Amino acid sequence: MARLLHLSDLHFGAHDQRLVEAVEQSAETLKPDLIVVSGDFTQRARTEQFKEACEFLERLRDGGHEVLGVPGNHDVPLYDVLRRFLSPLTRYRRFIDETLCPFIELEGVTVLGINTARSLTFKDGRISREQIAFIRETFARSDPDTMRVLVTHHPLFALPVGEEMTPAIGLQELALDAIEEVGVDMLLAGHNHHASSHDASDLVTRSGGTLVVQAGTATSTRVREQSQSFNAIEVVAGNVTVTVNAWDGERFTAADAQPYRYQEGRWRITDTAQAAH
Repeated sequence: MARLLHLSDLHFGAHDQRLVEAVEQSAETLKPDLIVVSGDFTQRARTEQFKEACEFLERLRDGGHEVLGVPGNHDVPLYDVLRRFLSPLTRYRRFIDETLCPFIELEGVTVLGINTARSLTFKDGRISREQIAFIRETFARSDPDTMRVLVTHHPLFALPVGEEMTPAIGLQELALDAIEEVGVDMLLAGHNHHASSHDASDLVTRSGGTLVVQAGTATSTRVREQSQSFNAIEVVAGNVTVTVNAWDGERFTAADAQPYRYQEGRWRITDTAQAAH
């Protein structure tokens, strides 16, 4: 079994310290094999905000937790125009991770992160042809029997958030071809501040069999129709259970668990008893 904690949209600089402490306590209790942070570590990519995010990650690592993260659009300076276009992720590299496309192999799970934040787009994300080739090459070298997980900040698919649809990532069709070709099983992303999980075929007809998992904001005060939350994801013998842990005003509690099994080319929700067999 492998257990992942999927956090997103921390937004240090517009965060609630009680939530930060509660996330750290949850990590101590749940004991994940890997903590994934799908972008937006900061609110405005300022040095002091990156320092706070760095200290948070150091506390997690000091607690024995492995962490993999990717940048978000808020980790690119907005108002510092020179830095935005000349060195957009210098502070991210200094305080969070020198690697913008991190990779880790766990027992039964292979995880690759891809940077989708761009200087030219203030909010929307994009994936490049070079990154698509990198996804192909990286997963081609990995164990084909493991669960393959791709992490981005921006979702690859257009997704419903309330009554609105958030846009798909740039070069979506090429990205979908690549993840189908290399057999990506699960996509983890954030950006929308809205937790959800879907089989990809429910979103785009031509998509392959990928489980699309969105995390809400874990620690930000900026919420959209949902309270703050993070996902606990358990992978057991090819079955996946996604549990949303939502903030109830005092602590994070398991609010919604969706067990999935891959059947007939898609991820189907099943009951807990079936998922265990």
